[in-house]
Amino acid sequence: MQDSFIKLSQFLKLNDLVQSGGEAKHLIQDGQVCVNDEIELRRGRKLYSGDRVTFAGQTYDVTETPAP
Repeated sequence: MQDSFIKLSQFLKLNDLVQSGGEAKHLIQDGQVCVNDEIELRRGRKLYSGDRVTFAGQTYDVTETPAP
């Protein structure tokens, strides 16, 4: 993550949890994704280091990686 945030749909794609942005959009709008234990319906939700994303029974921590 080079910026201080990443959008939820990008996070799902970068972590290979979905195959496309369209798939991410539908799953998010269907209420299948939680951010910090709350259902999130906005695919553009900004995630910051320390946020937690739950999808398909798994929880993933958002971490900031050092810029190259």
